[in-house]
Amino acid sequence: MTSKQNSPHAKPANDGMEDVQGSLDTRQIPINRVGIKDIQHPIVVVNKDGTTSASIATFSMSVSLPHDQKGTHMSRFIEMLNSKETRISAKGFHSMLSDMVKKLEAESGYIEMQFPYFIEKTAPVSGVKSLMDYQVNLVGQIEQGHIDSTLEVTIPVKSLCPCSKKISEYGAHNQRSHITVGVNCGSKLWLDELIQSVEAQASAELFAILKRPDEKYITERAYNNPKFVEDVVRDVAHEFDQNDRILRYYVHAENFESIHNHSAFAVIEHDKSL
Repeated sequence: MTSKQNSPHAKPANDGMEDVQGSLDTRQIPINRVGIKDIQHPIVVVNKDGTTSASIATFSMSVSLPHDQKGTHMSRFIEMLNSKETRISAKGFHSMLSDMVKKLEAESGYIEMQFPYFIEKTAPVSGVKSLMDYQVNLVGQIEQGHIDSTLEVTIPVKSLCPCSKKISEYGAHNQRSHITVGVNCGSKLWLDELIQSVEAQASAELFAILKRPDEKYITERAYNNPKFVEDVVRDVAHEFDQNDRILRYYVHAENFESIHNHSAFAVIEHDKSL
């Protein structure tokens, strides 16, 4: 064990015990990421209209470690989460990254947080209201003061096969689909806004509660709006191409086929700066 006297990195602890994590490491091997993962913590999501939504996020947090430092201070990640109310917005997330590398005295850092996000939706005919859930993944990293973050959302929708409709005398096979999008933005883009823009590109959107008139409406809407999985990713990509706030994006659509024991998928990735 390296003593404090021989290690310039070791710091005196308030309890008088040796700070082993701060001692010198002689193997000359830096670590890209070291930290904690799968810790849950309550968060508050800031909405476009200024209201907030409560949720619980699963965090993974890490920082770089120089070649000559034995370990990082794991408890500081937890202390940072517990030190204040975790409000999630683009500005708040960037501040969290900056605060983390400062608190852990690191040159670079990485945060990933996953949480469910709920939107109150109104059924198209009956007007009945219900909460629809979406899975959100917010990923960010900071290096030498530069922050890069990606907002990823998985959006469940309904798709109907154009080929099945064309060749069948009546009906057409259709299925629930997941559209997962990841965007890097130059200016503020709200979750509700992003989700609604993607839902509009599907054969039909989904609702938690539908009455019979609503079911009829959604079924017929999908029948009149058939789309291959290729159509879906292209339509979402076209929508993102028209949005000047989105600098980089990826679109992944997966159809959980109703007449096959496999899924169909398509992916588009685009960096507008290239």
